[in-house]
Amino acid sequence: MLVTETLRTLRRDEMIDITRQVQSHVQAAGIQSGEVLVYCPHTTAGLTIQENADPDVKHDILLRLDEVYPWEHPRYRHAEGNTAAHLKALTTGTSQLVPIEGGRLALGRWQGIYFCEFDGSRSREYRIRITGDR
Repeated sequence: MLVTETLRTLRRDEMIDITRQVQSHVQAAGIQSGEVLVYCPHTTAGLTIQENADPDVKHDILLRLDEVYPWEHPRYRHAEGNTAAHLKALTTGTSQLVPIEGGRLALGRWQGIYFCEFDGSRSREYRIRITGDR
């Protein structure tokens, strides 16, 4: 089963918790044991699993990514001017694989699945593939 979800990002850089949306698709599929693949089909956005208890973690991650990959650099060549977004997406990656056990995402206590926008604001999508046993 492949599902496409859409979302609207509001800022150039942001991390949006999509855990509940993914979990709702797992429940709707009725899968008790298996895995869910969440995939981002964009080159300037990504996915990560990270702490979801303290919002300062998102702030600190985005701050540090900006320091490592500044928006402007005198040696960037990419004509669109969003090289930093491509580098940040490279760092987070395009997919996350999460086990399903007992019909629930088998994430750690403080973990959530985040869609990471690095070139917003935009209309974005991500894809969810659920496999396993009912």
